[in-house]
Amino acid sequence: MSRSALVENVTAMLADAGFTVSDRCAIRPKSFDVAARRHDDLILVKILGNIDALDAHTGIEMRRLGRFLDATPLVLGLRTRDEDLKPGVVYFRHGVPVISPDTAMDFFVEGVPPLIYAAPGGLYVNIDEEVLADAREERGWSLGQLATELGVSRRTVSKYEDGMNASVEVAAHLEELFNRPLTTPVEMLAEELAKEERQAEEAVDPDDAHFVSALTRVGFQVHPTARAPFKAVSETDNREDRVLTGHSAFTKTAEKRARIMSSLGKVTQTRSVYVVDRAKRDSVKHTAIIEQQEIERIDDPDDLRDLIYERTKRSGSEA
Repeated sequence: MSRSALVENVTAMLADAGFTVSDRCAIRPKSFDVAARRHDDLILVKILGNIDALDAHTGIEMRRLGRFLDATPLVLGLRTRDEDLKPGVVYFRHGVPVISPDTAMDFFVEGVPPLIYAAPGGLYVNIDEEVLADAREERGWSLGQLATELGVSRRTVSKYEDGMNASVEVAAHLEELFNRPLTTPVEMLAEELAKEERQAEEAVDPDDAHFVSALTRVGFQVHPTARAPFKAVSETDNREDRVLTGHSAFTKTAEKRARIMSSLGKVTQTRSVYVVDRAKRDSVKHTAIIEQQEIERIDDPDDLRDLIYERTKRSGSEA
């Protein structure tokens, strides 16, 4: 399957699952292909034939964007090396969860979450430690008796009841012994991702230094990006004032980026603004076009918000 066909299939599946899906980010480099929202769930989706193509820098940026936009980064792919991704299994690459389109279909359309995740050494599941402890005590077994049944040490059984995950084989044996489900779904956004370390910000491109300085002076915290279709996510202390921010000369490529930013802004529920040296129009769809010198004259974030609103309202019907 070609990558274009794969992207089309994935976006159609997300739409069928009730997601509002952004336009495809068809400009390189790109850290994700589409953003999709269903109610309060926002995902940033990278779509790959071979998931090993996801490099560390892209993985880090996807996680950072997830934090800035309250979104879950997610990779949908077909294979790793020469092996197809297994259905119902969550893989991880550079801290980003990875699933196959079939697993995504089960999860998003059918409401069946994956129970298995891949890690060094094999496939594992999350054991519900309280259910396991209750089942063992109801059976009247000691930790040692259960350990003997499983062929593991007493200490290992104790760790299972303290929350340690188990191999698929051990989990199947446990469920057979107690005749009840003991596993819990894999969190797409694992706890260690939710508590993600604060990585150093991307370095500001020297060409963007003036507009970053102007936004900072107004009261925005600017988070530069390296692979997104926008140059930064800018926000005030009120996280509802998040703005996807672009900057360059106003060219055909800039206009294309502004259109993508408009679509992304709608899905991520953010505003979008493109800073240029000389503006040829007020907006591109819902992305406001503002000249650098206008930004430099603004002293309050509310004034910038009002300017963005006026620009997009004035040209809101523009295609």
